[in-house]
Amino acid sequence: MSDSNTTVDLSVTIAGITFKNPVIAASGTFGYGREYSGLLDIGSLGGICTKGLTLGPRSGNRGIRLWETPSGLINSIGLENPGIAAFIEKELPALRSLGPVVIANLSGSTVEEYEEGARLLDSSSIDMIELNISCPNVKSGGMAFGLDPEAAASVTAPVRRASSKPLVVKLSPNAPDLIAVARACIKAGADALSLVNTFKAMAIDIHKRRPVFDNITAGLSGPAIKPIALRMVWELAEAVKVPIIGMGGIAGAEDALEFLMAGASAIETGSATFARPGTMNTITSGIYDYMKKYKFRALDELRIERNRGS
Repeated sequence: MSDSNTTVDLSVTIAGITFKNPVIAASGTFGYGREYSGLLDIGSLGGICTKGLTLGPRSGNRGIRLWETPSGLINSIGLENPGIAAFIEKELPALRSLGPVVIANLSGSTVEEYEEGARLLDSSSIDMIELNISCPNVKSGGMAFGLDPEAAASVTAPVRRASSKPLVVKLSPNAPDLIAVARACIKAGADALSLVNTFKAMAIDIHKRRPVFDNITAGLSGPAIKPIALRMVWELAEAVKVPIIGMGGIAGAEDALEFLMAGASAIETGSATFARPGTMNTITSGIYDYMKKYKFRALDELRIERNRGS
């Protein structure tokens, strides 16, 4: 039986930034917010994570960029973006006016690019940085930094020095030792972690007898990856104490609740928004209804208690 008197608080604070609810639009799937104007209640979102931003403008990858798979989507966008300076001047004012927490997804090809990008973002009105060291669909930078603990730290540390903004590091599910990479990022200054980014994947056009993507491999997202992503969030929550933003195939409130129960403080939703633009609003109301029904007052009460030993 539900308790109509239960007061439900959906807010969550991560690295000093308070989100009205734990539902965040994932990087690369929501543009700069205004693209979805009229398709959902943007102001009710907890946060918006921008498209991947680089120091200079990028035109993205050539050839096919999206390929549907059973229960999934492979993308090879290649970080198409106008560059950080243009983002701050032309996109950020409108993005800020929408209401949700603004997270800038920062990427690059060299440590120096990451560092200078962080310095520019530090002087802007964004709320926090999501450091992307895990993108599998660019030829340089991106995932290469996220596969090895030392390489991950070599990017995280200078970005931390260059910016006072709260820093979330986005981890690669393709890393041989995810926990080691996570711990290296925390030691280097990460305030929080987000995972998973897309899984390295490929597709072949059997009629042309060649790989679909010009880069051969690209990034797989969507419901197909959810059970693996959920397992990784569970294992990471067991190993570290910083807040975790979970993602990977979240398409409804039940999916989001699983990630919150596994240890995530918040969640990001991406591919599902392409199919159903109102998905994030539905997820938010679904979390609220569940908490009301089972008399949970705050999000941290959802987390499954574990026996961590002595």
